[in-house]
Amino acid sequence: MVLRIRNLNRLDSRTGEPALLAPVDLDVENGTCISITGLSGSGKSVLLRAICDLDPVEGEVSLNDQDRENMSGPDWRTRVAYVPADSGWWHDRTGAHFSDPEAALPIITSFGLPEDALDWPVQQLSTGERQRLSMARALVRNPEVLLLDEPTSGLDPETTEKVEAVLRERLAAGNSIVLVTHDPEQRNRLASQHYEMKNGQLSPLAGGIS
Repeated sequence: MVLRIRNLNRLDSRTGEPALLAPVDLDVENGTCISITGLSGSGKSVLLRAICDLDPVEGEVSLNDQDRENMSGPDWRTRVAYVPADSGWWHDRTGAHFSDPEAALPIITSFGLPEDALDWPVQQLSTGERQRLSMARALVRNPEVLLLDEPTSGLDPETTEKVEAVLRERLAAGNSIVLVTHDPEQRNRLASQHYEMKNGQLSPLAGGIS
């Protein structure tokens, strides 16, 4: 077992009281992709941020029997990498955002981007380019768990296939993925377990694979 979550809830930053999520219990095994679907605003992204320790939370989260509370935030987020639907960019050029630009090149090209994408101005990136470069930025750190929020929503089918091929390689290598997606076909292609979020409540998806 890689990722173990017990009674995880997001706290209201103003009051410190539980808010937005019902207590979540979830296990994600080695080499497994689980999918989470649900309406916009149902709490899917909130859950990913809570797992990644980006918001005030209560509950227990561990990775390979190591409690998150015993790790620094940066160490945890290196091992459990979150790629939001709209990632942040704080330098003018894309390459400055990568911990190891040379190591990132094979990932970038596997996503259908040219090597000189690391020299591109951030302000000129399309939505799809931002998505792929954000995933490459996370993957180059070799995380054990990937938390992906609509990772291919801005991509055409051919490019989506390239991204999914890379994700399958990561799964085959033993990495785990928590995938938020509105695409039922992608959910069924990548994930072996399916969940639905409604009003902050996570539950197995009725009917399983559809």
